[in-house]
Amino acid sequence: MPRPTSDVHAFEAHATDADLDDLRARLAAARLPETETVYRAAPDPRRWDQGVPLADLIDVVNYWRTEYNWRSFEERLNRIGQFRTTIDGLGIHFLHRRSARADATPLILTHGWPDSIVRFIDVVDDLANPKDEAAPAFHVVVPSLPGFGYSDKPATTGWGTEKIAAAWVELMGRLGYREFVAHGGDWGGNITTVLGGRFPAHVLGIHSTFAEAPPGLPTDGLTTVEREWTEETRDFWRHRAAYAKQQATRPQTIGYSLVDSPVGLLAWILDKFAEWTDTEDSPFETISIDRVLDDVTLYWLTRTGASAARIYYESHNSLDPELRVDVPSALTMYPRDVEKCPRPWAQERYRQIVRWRSPETGGHFPSLEVPEYFIADLREGLAAVLAAAR
Repeated sequence: MPRPTSDVHAFEAHATDADLDDLRARLAAARLPETETVYRAAPDPRRWDQGVPLADLIDVVNYWRTEYNWRSFEERLNRIGQFRTTIDGLGIHFLHRRSARADATPLILTHGWPDSIVRFIDVVDDLANPKDEAAPAFHVVVPSLPGFGYSDKPATTGWGTEKIAAAWVELMGRLGYREFVAHGGDWGGNITTVLGGRFPAHVLGIHSTFAEAPPGLPTDGLTTVEREWTEETRDFWRHRAAYAKQQATRPQTIGYSLVDSPVGLLAWILDKFAEWTDTEDSPFETISIDRVLDDVTLYWLTRTGASAARIYYESHNSLDPELRVDVPSALTMYPRDVEKCPRPWAQERYRQIVRWRSPETGGHFPSLEVPEYFIADLREGLAAVLAAAR
């Protein structure tokens, strides 16, 4: 296999003690509002009707200040292998774990918002070096989106999903991977769709938990369940997507709070982990508090609350309605995700769906919520994709 080019450099994460001390001091000095007026005793999802309940936030803030260990997560990242390279003048950070298997296939995993490379931290090793020799193995690449984590913050407009997808092709080429498969969810699913549609010479196929149909398709012929999906999606964008409209129109305004206040940042992100997971009351029913704080602390230490929000400004509703994906595609619609696309609609964009799944459990962050199922589903989906691509 070709060796990486000299443009790729090793990177290690290491926050200063001063930054960690400052975080704890800010948490100790936080000014909090009064209790929400819709308070109900747990467990009850309606407790979250006005956002993160005060009692829950206080518990997480206290844990973050007194018990959470960022150094443990830093060490985890460094063990996996971190690198940076510059593409179109922007520094791009990524995790890279090569498989020990000679038959491994290059795979790029793309996260979304409000997550980060944390989304895939618990699945990289199993995907690269599965214990079952019959399972497919992958050379795993997990980039940080521009403006997220240890990637640079764009100083000009233009870094939307189309440009990011092109940058991912360049990144994989620099690692010696001329052909590869791709997976993503949320914005990562959008970017994975662009990869499959724009770069079929490099992308063997895709797996995604996000599918966006072309606009204006009729509901005629959809099943009862599929009609419910379309109604739920419509309800989401009408009544629960204020965060997206804020970040798509005024990311700088909310950005001041996200970069200046760790409690503000925590509440902004925790609200989505709570609402978008397959749980009855709290996101910590399926995702550990440490993993959520890994994500929030990464945003805090890299000061990327504003720059990450700008992906909405750059790309909200920007997926080309004429884009078609002709490479083999495997799609999984988790039941508690915020958008679920009916298969007849998906087929209008993804022209070669080789595997379609709608599992009984899981939400927007399946690699964190149901990692074992996610790994099995991703392996089986990409195996189907590779079989169809050959």
